[in-house]
Amino acid sequence: MKKSALLIAPAIGIGLVALGASPAMAAHAQGSYSATLDELNSSGASGEAWIDVEGSMATVTINATGLAAEFDGAPYPHVQHIHIGAQGLCPDMSADENGDGIISTTEGGPFYGEIGTTLSVGDADKSPAGGLDLMAAPSGDTIAYEESFELDEATQDALADGTAVVVVHGLDPATQPEGATEPSDLVAELPLAATSPALCGTLAMAPAGGVDTGVVTAADGNEGSFGFVALGGMLTVLAAAAVYVVRRHTIREH
Repeated sequence: MKKSALLIAPAIGIGLVALGASPAMAAHAQGSYSATLDELNSSGASGEAWIDVEGSMATVTINATGLAAEFDGAPYPHVQHIHIGAQGLCPDMSADENGDGIISTTEGGPFYGEIGTTLSVGDADKSPAGGLDLMAAPSGDTIAYEESFELDEATQDALADGTAVVVVHGLDPATQPEGATEPSDLVAELPLAATSPALCGTLAMAPAGGVDTGVVTAADGNEGSFGFVALGGMLTVLAAAAVYVVRRHTIREH
């Protein structure tokens, strides 16, 4: 009985050390994210974006108005993406490096990054490779987009660390400086206005229930570490209890 009691405290202590050394499991983005889409390049547009992530599946909703309505006599196609891998910011006019009065997609890149996910319509390619598919883009001056699909890990990670940015492209050349009719920096066959950003917004975790409770969630990557801390505290109490039992037993014997 005495030997068993003496073994309890060291064993629990070793367990505490092991738990303390264990890294918290990294979690991909889960939950709801939202962004207010503000105009770029004086597009006159506005909008909002929401992304609900459950497992590897995401439901993306984008509502926008005031976009360019027509292009070459047809509804204007507006390619849209989740950009990742940079600062997670929307550029201001200081990004206009060549001074033509337009922030091109390339000039905005250091702020919002490369394409992580293409927000195309239907079964069209959602990868970066589909980023310039005008046939799969929402069109017209109003966007009411909702699609559910599997979200790749790179975009999930960008959501989790706050660097995922929604960008909607396509400007009306008639409302832009003269440089808008120059060849695009992405597709030479199109004018610069056609591929330049019109709306931009950084996605942020939406508080549960619409209220910031201050509770740390899995999306913050801390839920695992919180569990370890709580368990560690419980084991500390058990260790103290074990030492107390050993001491009482020793006192009685002497």
